[in-house]
Amino acid sequence: MKEDCVFCKIAKKEIPAAIVYEDKDIIAFNDIKPQAPVHVIVIPKRHIDRVSDLSNENTGLAGKLIIASNSIAREKGIVDGGYRMTINCNRDAGQEVFHMHIHVLGGRKMGWPPG
Repeated sequence: MKEDCVFCKIAKKEIPAAIVYEDKDIIAFNDIKPQAPVHVIVIPKRHIDRVSDLSNENTGLAGKLIIASNSIAREKGIVDGGYRMTINCNRDAGQEVFHMHIHVLGGRKMGWPPG
């Protein structure tokens, strides 16, 4: 955990969040500035700055994050219409919080290219 990280504080339940999924490694919560009718943030409880910091030792965790994201999409009822999983890496890609996370977005038609 990183002391000044807002997502670490959410994972430790020091900051309230609308939690939609949790297991021993992952926590997911509704985004406070949603960009779609469904917008959930999925994070590892362990602090990892960005997706580019993942390594072979994190393959299990990376897989768990994807599976949890799929489960959330099913629970939120957005699988049939379609949904997007987005991981931003560094500032130019739009990463604002430097704790690796997946955005699960759905409930509306998505445009392409994004951003």
